Amino acid sequence: MAVTLPESVLAQYERFSLYNSPYPAHDGGCAIDLYPGTLVDGRTTAAPSPVAGTVRETRTVRAPPKPYAPEHDHLILLEPAEGSPLAGLTVRVLHVEPSIEAGETVERGESLGRLVRAGFFAPWVDNHLHVGVRAPEQNPYRASGSLPIELGVSVRPLAWDGTGRVVSTGDTYAVLDAPRHPDPGAGFVGVRADGGGVLDGGLPHYDGGGVLERDDDTDPVVSLNGDRLGVADGRTITWDDVTVTANGEPITGLSLFCARDGDFGAKLICPDRSFAVGERVRVRVRSSDRD
Repeated sequence: MAVTLPESVLAQYERFSLYNSPYPAHDGGCAIDLYPGTLVDGRTTAAPSPVAGTVRETRTVRAPPKPYAPEHDHLILLEPAEGSPLAGLTVRVLHVEPSIEAGETVERGESLGRLVRAGFFAPWVDNHLHVGVRAPEQNPYRASGSLPIELGVSVRPLAWDGTGRVVSTGDTYAVLDAPRHPDPGAGFVGVRADGGGVLDGGLPHYDGGGVLERDDDTDPVVSLNGDRLGVADGRTITWDDVTVTANGEPITGLSLFCARDGDFGAKLICPDRSFAVGERVRVRVRSSDRD
């Protein structure tokens, strides 16, 4: 059984990803990270609810220990309203310090609280809501076990030749000006794989990724600009043993996701390297057995 998140849910957020995570809860696209677009001091703090419904429960949960983040997070369980496409299911939300309590009703888009950065976050990951959906007979507290998520929106694949200029940087990342969103706000886009489909995931710093909007009869070998990335089983990719390079030198990887905002561009994960704004960069993916 899979559940579809309709456009009315996804259009509330600037970005989303099914696969850009190291955690098993995302295996097979069984969870989605939703990135709101309101920034305060460079970080998103608003936490719009993905659905209308009733708060079933809130609780504090442990997070992996990280020196830069608290060791606790928060779980919110929502029961979608009657008439909702998700009615009868349980929606579980992480990474929000709740401002609501059990028994309260919320509208779609109403704030659930304040987004928080717990030990689940790598330093380069932006604030987001982690969302999964469970059937009534499923344990809502286990980290894994949510239903596969299908997208009720189309994602436009954007060709990218692997080049661009740096437009912004952080301590662990750099963002390029390409590929550009052709019509910001009008729909979601992502980096196109050779042969079609949109790439999603952390390449290769997380174990695998996904390829969305791809024909079922397409060659399972997935590549980008002629560089082989891995093999797809359905929409899920197992990455090959590869290294991402920027101007010929290794970096940690590429962060691949779907976005509808005008700041969309390739995101380089590079905690051990620095890039200057305006610097021209060429990205390639090299197999470990390549001479």
